[in-house]
Amino acid sequence: MSGLEKSSSRRDFLRKMIALVPTVSMAAYLPFSALRTSPAQAQANSPTQAYLPRYFNREEWVFLHAACARLIPADESGPGAVELGVPEFIDREMEGPFGHAATWYMQGPFTSAVPELGYQSPLTPRAVYRAGIAAVDTYCRKMFSNKTFPELPPTEQDAVLTGLEKGTLDFDNISGKSFFGFLLQNTKEGYLADPIHGGNKNMGSWKMIGFPGARADFIDWVDQYGAHYPLSPVAISGRKG
Repeated sequence: MSGLEKSSSRRDFLRKMIALVPTVSMAAYLPFSALRTSPAQAQANSPTQAYLPRYFNREEWVFLHAACARLIPADESGPGAVELGVPEFIDREMEGPFGHAATWYMQGPFTSAVPELGYQSPLTPRAVYRAGIAAVDTYCRKMFSNKTFPELPPTEQDAVLTGLEKGTLDFDNISGKSFFGFLLQNTKEGYLADPIHGGNKNMGSWKMIGFPGARADFIDWVDQYGAHYPLSPVAISGRKG
């Protein structure tokens, strides 16, 4: 496949993803007060600002960067998950309602069931991440001469992630497939969500796919079918891309 075809394919894939992960829905993860970003907060969300994880420890943080880099790598069409701060997004989620499963029904009994019947595990998402990362690194040390997942070459990292996704790589204390499901979903969310949540630094993914963001109105463009939209995206905070 040529470079141009790869670029077009990736852009089409991300455009479809943004339809599945509406940016406005991410507001549900934060109280309304958190959506009113002060200038100081906007500066703190700058891609040049160093971020220190609040939930993940050093080894988990390194793993998260390595995994996100393989799920959405940087290429000629645009920045990857790491470049857009997706690990920061996921770390923030671990300390919020999602990470604690604060709005989920978490009482037993827990059993194998179709997805329509809801989440079936006593583990919160943050606990899934902690157990999943530890289990994957332990597996990698046994299989790859004492190397952890971040130390593996990309092809072997992809093989491990594929095993998790297909359910062929599983563990006694954690479902590998469930762990991968959280990891992939949160990576997509962080890549496409409004920057106020920690990812999509400088609205990089929105620029790449031509998404206008949270502009107040589009009245001047309603009747301009097929016209190129020339304005940069706007974040919830009001910052322009």
